[in-house]
Amino acid sequence: METLSAIKPKARNTQELKHALLTDEAKNFLLELHERFDERRRALLEARKSQQRAFSAGEQPDFLRETAHIRSDKNWQVAELPEILLDRRVEITGPVDRKMIINALNSKAKVFMADFEDASSPTIENMLDGQQNLFDAIRHQVDFTNEQGKSYTLNEQTATLKVRPRGLHLVEKHFEINERPIAASLFDFGLYFFHNAHELLRRGAGPYFYLPKLEHYKEAEWWNDVFEYAQEALGLQSGTIKATVLVETITAAYQMEEIVYSLRKHMAGLNAGRWDYLFSVIKQFRDRPEYILPDRVNLTMTVPFMKAYANLLVQVCHKRGAMAIGGMSAFIPSKDEETNKDALQKVRKDKTIEATAGYDGSWVAHPGLIDTVYEVFDDVLQGRKNQREEKRETLCVEAKDLCSFDDTFGVITEKGVRMNINVSLLYIEAWLQGQGAVALYNLMEDAATAEISRAQLWQWYHNHISFKNGKIFNRALFKRLVAEELEKVKAMLPQERLDTAKIDLAVILLEELVMDSDFEEFLTLKAYPFL
Repeated sequence: METLSAIKPKARNTQELKHALLTDEAKNFLLELHERFDERRRALLEARKSQQRAFSAGEQPDFLRETAHIRSDKNWQVAELPEILLDRRVEITGPVDRKMIINALNSKAKVFMADFEDASSPTIENMLDGQQNLFDAIRHQVDFTNEQGKSYTLNEQTATLKVRPRGLHLVEKHFEINERPIAASLFDFGLYFFHNAHELLRRGAGPYFYLPKLEHYKEAEWWNDVFEYAQEALGLQSGTIKATVLVETITAAYQMEEIVYSLRKHMAGLNAGRWDYLFSVIKQFRDRPEYILPDRVNLTMTVPFMKAYANLLVQVCHKRGAMAIGGMSAFIPSKDEETNKDALQKVRKDKTIEATAGYDGSWVAHPGLIDTVYEVFDDVLQGRKNQREEKRETLCVEAKDLCSFDDTFGVITEKGVRMNINVSLLYIEAWLQGQGAVALYNLMEDAATAEISRAQLWQWYHNHISFKNGKIFNRALFKRLVAEELEKVKAMLPQERLDTAKIDLAVILLEELVMDSDFEEFLTLKAYPFL
């Protein structure tokens, strides 16, 4: 058994925050989580690498033979859901800064997902501030005043709070146990659960989570065991925790039913995490020339492999009594009326596809989209809270349908390359500045969308793609396009941001991420040491 003296919280944050959150009791809880579950987590990450090597060698993904009995058993269902989680027509997501939390909880959305992961840059200040902000919001003691003197306070009635901890691949370098950093997943989950689980229940809610980037049902089993231990340690009934799993990887798409089964006592639903899913497809098949995808703008939910994934998710959820939640609408309002009109039409079309496919709700990145999404789902639901009774039993999605990438229309253009470079530079620079969600070109970009951009660049570069005009995407062309897009980016940034030299570091990171022969699993892993 480790001792507290072996634990070294290295936070550069205020002493007040450290004392409030990292109490001896809380550190003991984190210590137990680390001792019980970190070795298994690292083994799961090694299994991911083995699977990647198999895909790179030509293996095709498929439904697992070892778990066929789970899929064929018609009798099992998820545990009964609390009433508060039966109406999830509109969910809003965002980072864990104080103003965002107040505005999101005050919005008309049914659920707010407070995101420690893709929408947050994981500086220790951001992570601890976020924990404190959520602690205060749960107790309705949160407020905020901006530089102009405008005050923000929490309404009496608020959205239901869900929290997304960081993925299994990340660590929290500022909290070490015997010279090893704690898993960021355990740090985020552990602090939030320890400080707030009882208070949430006292107020008629509960400890509700979103789980990101799972790649195998055994990772869902890991989370289930974490939940069981945590509930027992705090004297809570098994099944008190409810979690929605983001299906953000192609391997998870082939194991959706097994993931639901592994978490069936704690399962609230699955979410179609479309942007990370696209990143996963590109990443897993990056070495396969036959699987090169076109410009990101062509990768919509209407392409065959995305449509198959979205439909299967609904079928699996409703078959087992869980909720199916649609993907993110990343559009954000513009000052231009015509731009807004066009964006809302696209959102309406996208959400109509989801609602008529059987989804019970969907995500937005901005409050300005909430009314539109409500209108779409209300029109389909006709007074119902959800449509879990829509089983879609006649639907048949085969293994080949989930990887029918050759049916994707579109081409790779120099414009698409330039946009990927531009967005990557702007996002990485902002992330290094401590900002995880960035409004770019009327879209809310986070780590997932930036990952698509840089992964496509790597795939196109290392597979030597050529454009219609005969140009080959090689080192010389890439370096030239980076230099040209950098000038555009610098024109967009204020001088005080340029003075920090973060944009220069962003260029170095992007060039290494694209030109290195080894594909970096996550750009945040490469950039994290510079925070």
